[in-house]
Amino acid sequence: DSFREGDKIEADYRGRGKFYPGKISRDRGDDTYDIAYDDGERELRVAKRLIRKLDGGSSDSFREGDKIEADYRGRGKFYPGKISRDRGDDTYDIAYDDGERELRVAKRLIRKLDGGSSDSFREGD
Repeated sequence: DSFREGDKIEADYRGRGKFYPGKISRDRGDDTYDIAYDDGERELRVAKRLIRKLDGGSSDSFREGDKIEADYRGRGKFYPGKISRDRGDDTYDIAYDDGERELRVAKRLIRKLDGGSSDSFREGD
């Protein structure tokens, strides 16, 4: 029941009872988190009880660090990489495995790489 860096959340800004959207920018490891609010504000060491997860249909969105394939420059060929930044507007920065980088890639051009689903084959099968 904790949060991970990159999670989309709402937090009670300064504990005053009003929640604002943002994302977890750092997990302090002591049930407090640093928040990067969508409006540009930042807040450090926010208690877990003041944060709630925003369900943006997490199954169809990506998080920073996710292993993905993306359609490089929208040309129809997918290359492996990972999400280096969630821009918060359904676009993402990609760090490709070959060292290339691409900014503000539309979500529709990205697909998640499964970390080995149950119907995949492994060496020796």
